[in-house]
Amino acid sequence: MAIGDIIVGIDIGTSKVSTFVGEVNNFNQIEIICSASSKCSAIKKGKIVDEDDLSDAIGKTLREVEDISNLQINSAYTTIPGKYITIVQNSIVRDAKDKFAGISIKDVASAIVQVRGDIEIPDDKVLIDVVPDKFILEDGKAIDDPVGKFSSNFTLTAQIILAEKEYIKKLTSVFKKAGIEIDGVVPTSLAERNLVLDTNELSDNVMILDIGAGNTEIGIFSGSTFVYTNTIPLGGDNITSDIAYVLNVSNEEADKLKRQYGLALKSYIDNDNNIVLNTCKDMDSKSITIKSSDLIEIIEARIEEIFTLVNKDITAHGIKKNSINNVILTGEGITNINKSDMAGKIILNIPVKISTGRLISAVKSDYRVCYSLVRYIAARPYAKNVSSSISVKTEKNILKTIIEKVKDFFYS
Repeated sequence: MAIGDIIVGIDIGTSKVSTFVGEVNNFNQIEIICSASSKCSAIKKGKIVDEDDLSDAIGKTLREVEDISNLQINSAYTTIPGKYITIVQNSIVRDAKDKFAGISIKDVASAIVQVRGDIEIPDDKVLIDVVPDKFILEDGKAIDDPVGKFSSNFTLTAQIILAEKEYIKKLTSVFKKAGIEIDGVVPTSLAERNLVLDTNELSDNVMILDIGAGNTEIGIFSGSTFVYTNTIPLGGDNITSDIAYVLNVSNEEADKLKRQYGLALKSYIDNDNNIVLNTCKDMDSKSITIKSSDLIEIIEARIEEIFTLVNKDITAHGIKKNSINNVILTGEGITNINKSDMAGKIILNIPVKISTGRLISAVKSDYRVCYSLVRYIAARPYAKNVSSSISVKTEKNILKTIIEKVKDFFYS
């Protein structure tokens, strides 16, 4: 990463759009400049159903961060749901140009260009990312960074990330309407990995489950290798809707009930207390009272369905057996519901825990994904320049300087 680079990340969720602006400081860490979020319901089941509403929400967050930072934002990175992603594993062997001088950055950069150009991309897909994974020297030793090592050749294994072309076209159109360009597109699970996993989990075979408002993002990693990603179109809002429908109360009260009494399993109820419903549409002169077990039963049913669908998906794709040692739960749709990890363990038959990543508690939940995105981009290996295109304003709001953006991640 380059000191002083300013990176803008935009996360498009099912209930809101969040924008985060960070700068790489002298310690090669991301320093928060500002952030903003705006409610948005333009995404349904992972699909963009209202481009104008989405572009308006993006524009609103941009105006807010621009006012705070005195910057004009011309481009940004953004996330993409796993359902639109295809991961292609590829490897190539590359000779060092001068084995007596050691492997150079140009050798590595040329290998990255070769590994992404060495596959056939279907007509309905577009390449959005190349993730260098492992470097293996001629003596068989695997290392993270081969630069400077003495070896006549090396093997690079990488993940080639492809996305559905139609979704990228629609996303590009939305950003254009909002007045900015797209710097790059990153799968949500890939961006989150370094934030939600702790040090030991980064080298383990894990599945990240990010249960948000309307979607559940699946991301599976075998150590550093990005294995699989997908999207289940259910989340925390579905639990709220179930409560509202079954108990015949408003969505607002349903959400409060979920947060106050949130429990994933009826078997863990200590006291089956009475709950008075305030907005029940069946109310007459008398209050409607239910048992807390009635509420928990509704929550449990939907959580069971989410984990069951996840289990079916990873089983159908043949990646559950011997590929996942632990499941890490994150996301606003689930982490406030007690014993959700236990419910997941019962259904998945894999150890499940709530994320305890080192930095996860340091970032507000609204901005965790877009902050993760910025950190991911800042840490890109062998990148020339990852800065977003930013125009700096004077106090009179006049354009002063433009930071040039090189949008190709890699040396060519």
